[in-house]
Amino acid sequence: MKVELVTSLKRRATEIIRDLNKKHEPVLITEHGKPAAYLIDVQSFQEMTRKTELLEGLARGESAIKQGRVVEQREAKERMKKWLA
Repeated sequence: MKVELVTSLKRRATEIIRDLNKKHEPVLITEHGKPAAYLIDVQSFQEMTRKTELLEGLARGESAIKQGRVVEQREAKERMKKWLA
């Protein structure tokens, strides 16, 4: 992972972003020698967001199963037809 000072980001933002978009490698921004932020490209951010949403959905599903909030497949199909209509 690439590490950049916040002052470098201020001076070389265009170059750092161009490199980020080419390599798709996160950049750790440090301030006063401490981690301050991560800079990631848009595509990587969107992929992470989709993965997080999927994992959250799976967790909700597992929770529903544990709580007994389930329906038979036939009923689920009928509900989905109405929902998607």
